[in-house]
Amino acid sequence: MDQLLIRQAEPEDAAVMAEIDRLCFKDPWSLDAFEAETTTNQVAFYVVADIGRRTVGYAGLWWLDFEGHITNVAVHPDFRGLGVAKAMLKAMLDFTGEEGITDYTLEVRESNEAALCLYESFGFSQEGRRPGYYKDEDAIIMWRRSGKDRSR
Repeated sequence: MDQLLIRQAEPEDAAVMAEIDRLCFKDPWSLDAFEAETTTNQVAFYVVADIGRRTVGYAGLWWLDFEGHITNVAVHPDFRGLGVAKAMLKAMLDFTGEEGITDYTLEVRESNEAALCLYESFGFSQEGRRPGYYKDEDAIIMWRRSGKDRSR
């Protein structure tokens, strides 16, 4: 296998991100959404994973003061089980943590055991549920809190 490279997403990555999303999720985001995330959304931060010359995954968050709301983590089905999601999540959390994000949150399908295990391995804990968040399923709300005092 070629070397895995995690890099910040660029506007040119929007089409492949949308294609990976379509392959991974029941309710994928549109190409227009990814174009907006990589060009005009001032709070969006995305990374992509490349193996060789192929982009095989992406992960993103919205940067909201001291909090990061993880929007998606997706890996092309042909490249699952290689540690791509773990590498992207680590790179994204390391970079944004160094830049001041102290707490992270996300929603994940209650049936997505692989994702739940991944997030728990990074210190996320289940703190709630959003009934009907997905068309056919509830979401589990997860948080990773630093415990740092953010008072000014």
